[in-house]
Amino acid sequence: MMLHAANLTLSVPGKTLCRDLSFDVRPGECWAILGCNGSGKTTLLHVLSGLSAAAQGRAELDGKALHDFPRRELARQVGVLLQDEAQGFWGTVLEYVLLGRFPHGDEDRTLARAALQRVGMDAFASRRLTTLSGGERQRVRIAQLLAQAPRLYCLDEPLQHLDLRHQADMMALFRELANQQARAVVMVLHEPWWAARYCSHALLLFEDGHTLGGAAEAVLTPENLEKLYGYPLFNPICV
Repeated sequence: MMLHAANLTLSVPGKTLCRDLSFDVRPGECWAILGCNGSGKTTLLHVLSGLSAAAQGRAELDGKALHDFPRRELARQVGVLLQDEAQGFWGTVLEYVLLGRFPHGDEDRTLARAALQRVGMDAFASRRLTTLSGGERQRVRIAQLLAQAPRLYCLDEPLQHLDLRHQADMMALFRELANQQARAVVMVLHEPWWAARYCSHALLLFEDGHTLGGAAEAVLTPENLEKLYGYPLFNPICV
């Protein structure tokens, strides 16, 4: 076991997002968190990454509560991709990716360049980050996480700004991190078809506060997804 969520209850003023949620994320697993806008996906990801605490329950990494980790040690274990882009960084792409090495106390340029190559951005290493398009910056942000080399990746809408080809490339990358490097990946997605094709597990957050999680092939059925989104699906998800 790597990440353990125990009896989590999440709420915002006037609404309970989920109740008594418990599940485990193990090395080699890639989890998708799906739900409508406002269902609590980002709030849950923040709790699972140690950025915030739940109203009730706890999140643990290897049996230790996330809030008990020193922040630098936690950053060596957990990498977080937030929805909001970093603003005001006027350095080069390579310098930005090297920030991922800060928790480790080094500037491993070989690792940073390899991370850029993996996301197809190695030719942009000397460019200013501010000169890139939104999709290019998103891939650089993912490269920074690769350079950080955490055991657990927590990704909030990692496919935003990416075109179809790069969405597929990044989903293949996340699956590779889990399958070949024994990392654990938890990501918020809006695209159930990508979850069905690339993720081993899925967690659905319904608007009434109840949840459904487990193996992707069991959870991502047309019936469950129609209930989740309140919208008819005419064709089953193809895995």
